[in-house]
Amino acid sequence: MALQTSGAISLNDIHVEAGGSSGSQATINDSDIRGLIGKSSGAQMSFSEWYGASASISASGGNSVYTSGGYKYHKFNSSGTFSVSDSAGGSSVEYLVVAGGGGGGCYYYSGGGGAGGWRSGTKAVSATNYSVSVGGGGGGSSSYYSAGSKGGNSSVFGTTSTGGGGGGSFTGAYATGGGSGGGSSGYFSVTGSGTSGQGNRGGAGGSYGGGGGGGRNAVGANGTSANGGAGGNGRSWNSQGTFAGGGGGGPYTGSGGSGGSGGGGDGYWSPNDSQGGTVGGNPASSAYGTANTGGGGGGTRFKYGGGGGSGVVIIRYPI
Repeated sequence: MALQTSGAISLNDIHVEAGGSSGSQATINDSDIRGLIGKSSGAQMSFSEWYGASASISASGGNSVYTSGGYKYHKFNSSGTFSVSDSAGGSSVEYLVVAGGGGGGCYYYSGGGGAGGWRSGTKAVSATNYSVSVGGGGGGSSSYYSAGSKGGNSSVFGTTSTGGGGGGSFTGAYATGGGSGGGSSGYFSVTGSGTSGQGNRGGAGGSYGGGGGGGRNAVGANGTSANGGAGGNGRSWNSQGTFAGGGGGGPYTGSGGSGGSGGGGDGYWSPNDSQGGTVGGNPASSAYGTANTGGGGGGTRFKYGGGGGSGVVIIRYPI
């Protein structure tokens, strides 16, 4: 809340507006206090210059803008610009950057796609425009010779999260690495590795069932002789939801692995699919990673693997 516009004003009032604790030690030359009115260190200042000063940020941009719990949020479901018109001398924002999830593998033995990389941080902003990039989800595999596609990177304020790795397919298609790694094909037990600080590796394939894709908070589960492994769970951020869950591994004759919390698609098997895995088109919608969560796509015993969910960028600051 802005400081008063007239009357007596104290150093403690100014200190609290700048984010300090009431009664704690402060000087008029502290950087956060000077920042409220844009003064350089050692400059001559009068208490009246702080009349109406505010630590609030004025900004625009995002596909949705809303308030919750004393914060304003700017949510970017697609690439855009975060425009700051007033930064109160360098106030900070918090942000979440989630990349697109990787696509799942196809045909039996298929691995789940890895979740998109998940990173968060703080940034002191000034009155300028900041570019926001939101990565798309990777496509599910359409050939047992190729893994699911890697998800697209997301970035803001110089922080980049890496797209999730694709899940392995039937033969000759190893899982790939990314923000989180894709799950292994049951045919080749080679998992995709996750990027440190962004996600985890995928699960190993069983003798037939594919491994689950890695999530932000957990590795993907291993497949078994018949069932796909579960995708690794994602992580929540400031009560705005859970993001970056891994895709479930595809089954052979049993059940597909469940997608990890945070938008991971489920492993999928169609009873109408032929034993050779050559019949049919797209899998059920449940095999796809959820849009704007960075969830990995599920592995399928079907012609096409589940696609990964697109990423998201969220920026918040006190109001």
